[in-house]
Amino acid sequence: MSKYYAIYLALKQAIEQGKYQKGELLPSENELMKTYEASRDTIRKALTLLAQNGLIQKNKGKGSIVLKMDRINFPVSGVISFKELAKERPETIKTLVKKVDIMKADQTLSAEMSVPLNTELYKIERVRQYDDEKIIYDIDYLIKDIIPFMDEQIAGDSLYEYIENTLHLPISFAQKEITVQPCTKTDQAYLDMLNYDVIVVVKSLVYLEDTRLFQFTESRHRPDKFRFVDFARRHE
Repeated sequence: MSKYYAIYLALKQAIEQGKYQKGELLPSENELMKTYEASRDTIRKALTLLAQNGLIQKNKGKGSIVLKMDRINFPVSGVISFKELAKERPETIKTLVKKVDIMKADQTLSAEMSVPLNTELYKIERVRQYDDEKIIYDIDYLIKDIIPFMDEQIAGDSLYEYIENTLHLPISFAQKEITVQPCTKTDQAYLDMLNYDVIVVVKSLVYLEDTRLFQFTESRHRPDKFRFVDFARRHE
């Protein structure tokens, strides 16, 4: 691991654990150089990473100001479970299972998932609670021929741990679509929508290593609590 990245991780942890509060200044570059026995260039690379990840604002003449940490990064291009995403702050995040049903694919789901009409599916509805606010409503459809058993206990823990560690089905990739839509009556009933009348919808088709589709997810997010992050590099 490069030294600047190790320093970035150390400072990130210090911010997340509350050593540096919102609005406070991080130690100066000179102080950080002494603390970590690093060059100015190494410290600046670490601070740039913190800024790129929304942890600080670099202010010329003032220093590096710690920003508010009330959002969770939701990686657009990654395939990750909510439980994995929440590991850094487990005490503030809960999953509430609303329903686990067996159903048959109607015309809409048949088209979304490219499966035959009446394909048997598990439908799982879950609400994600963060800092005592209900902010995400997830609807998952799992193909029953591939995932033969599902219950509320599994749904309340981690689908992906169960699929990979118990069923031994390696998960490989996903196709995702992000839109902003008017919120529905169900969104308003399940989530603490405050005054928001729109919702961010992430639709995902998730595939196994052998390229079989096994899951279609519609994840509905209150817009103020999640930001969607990705890494992009320009190619000529």
